[in-house]
Formats: sequence, C-alpha cells, structure tokens
Amino acid sequence: MTEKDARVRSLRWPTVAAIWLAGGLFDASQTVLVMHAVGRHDWLELFGTQFISWLPWVLATPFIIDLTRRHSITRRTALRTAALHLASFLTVSLAAEAWYAALQSFFNPWEYPSSPTFVEAWNTSLPYQLLPYLIVYALILTSTYIAAARERSARLNEELSQAQLAALRGQMEPHFMFNTLNSIAGLVREQRNEAAVSMIVGLSEYLRRSTQDSHRAQVTLAEEVEYLQRYVDIQKVRFGERLQFSVDIPPEMLRAQVPNLLLQPLVENAIKHGVGRCVAGGAVRVAGLCENGSLRLSVSNDGPNNPNDEPVAHTGVGLNNLRTRLRILHGDESELQLRLAPSGEAEVVVTLPLREA
Repeated sequence: MTEKDARVRSLRWPTVAAIWLAGGLFDASQTVLVMHAVGRHDWLELFGTQFISWLPWVLATPFIIDLTRRHSITRRTALRTAALHLASFLTVSLAAEAWYAALQSFFNPWEYPSSPTFVEAWNTSLPYQLLPYLIVYALILTSTYIAAARERSARLNEELSQAQLAALRGQMEPHFMFNTLNSIAGLVREQRNEAAVSMIVGLSEYLRRSTQDSHRAQVTLAEEVEYLQRYVDIQKVRFGERLQFSVDIPPEMLRAQVPNLLLQPLVENAIKHGVGRCVAGGAVRVAGLCENGSLRLSVSNDGPNNPNDEPVAHTGVGLNNLRTRLRILHGDESELQLRLAPSGEAEVVVTLPLREA
C-alpha cells in the first residue's frame, strides 16, 4: 500500500461517519416532524431509534467501498462483479433489517398497543425498507466509482507530468554536458591541463549528486543553492578571477520548494551571454525574496548587453526548458521574465508559489 493510499484509508472512516451522521439526523428529524404534524409529541424515543437504525449501514459502508474498488466492472468481469454486489447488498440489507426489527420490538417507538415481536416487526418493515436500502447501496456504489475514476485520472495526469519532467531533464543534462565538455576541450587546447582535470573532477561530482536526486521533481532551495555552487565551482576553473559570483537569499527562504535544476540553467545563461563575452569578466548575482505569498528568485549579470536586443528572444534550450517545467509544476502560478534591469544588467526573474518542504 502506498503512502497516498494509506492516507486515503485513514480519512475514509471520519468521512463516512460524517456523511451518515448528517443523513441519520435528517431521516430522524423528518420522521419526528411528520409524526408531530399528526399530533404525536413524544418524539425522543422515535428520534433515537430512527437515528441509530442506520448503524449497520455506517459499519458496512467502508467494506462496500473496498469491495467496489477491488472489483471494478469491466466487460469480462461484469457478471461476477454484479453477483458480488448483489450478495453484498442482500447481506447488508438483511443485517440492517434485523437490527431495525430488534429496535422496534424492544423500544416500540411507534407506540403500538403492544410491542411487536421481532418476526412481526421484520415482516412489517421489510417491504418498505428494501427500496431505501437499494437506493443507499446504489449511491455508495456510484460515489465510489466516481471517486475512483477521479483518482485514476489524477494519477494518470501526475504520471504524465512526471514523464514530461523526466524527458525535459533528459534534454537538459546533455545540453549542460555539451557546454561543459566544450569548456574542458578549450582548456586542453590552451594546455591548461590541471584546470581541465579539475573541471572533469568537479563535473563528475556534480553529476553524481545530480543523479542521486534525478527522480525528484522539486527540491528545497537550500539543496538547489548547493547544486548551483558546485556548478559555479566548475565554471570558476575555466574563468578564474573573471567570474565573480554571489548569493543573497535570506536563510528563512531556504526551506522553500523549487523545481530541481532551477537556478543552474539561469546562471549558465548569465555566464554564457554575459561574463563569457567580456574580456574582463563580470559578476553573476542570485537573489531571492518573499512577496505576497510568492517566492521571487532573480539571476542577473553585468556583462555586455545591448539595450536594443529583445531579451525574450534569446532564451535558448535552458530557459525554454525551464518555462515548460514551471508550467507543468505550477501552471499560471509561476512566471519567468527575462529583461534588462534599469541599471543595464540582464536579469531573469522567476516567480513561484511559496511552499515549504
């Protein structure tokens, strides 16, 4: 049993009890009001027996739900499933009728001249109770099938989203590998062999950590910053003092959930289009803040930027990939903007719903 299934089961009893409590109160109140209208004022005993007469159905409902979930109706199993439900309906109905007959014979809530025997109460009420019992069983059955169908649909959508995220991650990693290996090849051509070896070691460590969490669609911001620092360490082997890097994120934000590999493609883009184009290098800054229940993360660089460029056009594989992942995970609650800041810096701002791990 999965953790989600266990959680659903733990919620089932309170939900069933609450629904039957409301139904029992309605049925008992309606019966008392009708009897009051015809001149009967001693209502407490009648109300109590009518209310607890549904107890067998309360106890049986979770088992009917389990039976319905285990034996869905398909073309191949329709007859067997129908037979199981017919047997279940008859068993629960007879048990409920026996309970109701026992209440009538013991309490005589309808105030007959003499208390009816169990057999008399059974024979009197059974024809009238079968139709309500059939309606109740059909409602439980239908509600369970509808809920199960919705759960299957939600599970399929979740699996589809996970498959899409895995595919996008698979697209992302070769892109990252290609750029990093090109950098290593450049170091080798420049005969900076020690730097190339250091970069290979850093790449190996980064990929090892990344692979360990490849199944997770989201990680904490603290983990994401840690992964990002490993990536920047790799790039510093290539750029040396030309690359300045800083992170300004309040500690209380580090427990927030963010998409896995959110910051790395943004910083990679900033290095490629900013620091990498400037002979003197430049600075890449990562900042974060909370605003109106949202998490805003920005990555900016002070490399050469042409104000006449249309920033959104230069998105590349990394940012397009990230936009798609944000849309899958958060829909309209997320946003990614690529713009020129008033200071002339290129800046990418990601807005996410603030959710702690």
